[in-house]
Amino acid sequence: MPEPQFYEVDVPIHRTDQQLHGLHVFTGQATSPSEALARAHQVYDAALAARKAGLANPGRQDGGWGASAVRDGWELDWRAAKAGRWTNPFSWTSTSSYVL
Repeated sequence: MPEPQFYEVDVPIHRTDQQLHGLHVFTGQATSPSEALARAHQVYDAALAARKAGLANPGRQDGGWGASAVRDGWELDWRAAKAGRWTNPFSWTSTSSYVL
């Protein structure tokens, strides 16, 4: 079995009552892009269910996955979601030239 790596899942979002669009980003450990997508969807569904029930957000789950910014009026387009390996642009091993 492959060793877990950090993945990023980018899910397009839109506001249902306005012309606002954006991207909801999830990160956590997975062994493949498909597993990352499934984990992101699971934690979002859990956070949404808790919100609708008036309960506290479940917070981070195994592998660091979590959904803390669940807001009413926004819909996620899971069919257009993209998952890939996450690269920290501020990492000392990064080839980027960010200045802090």
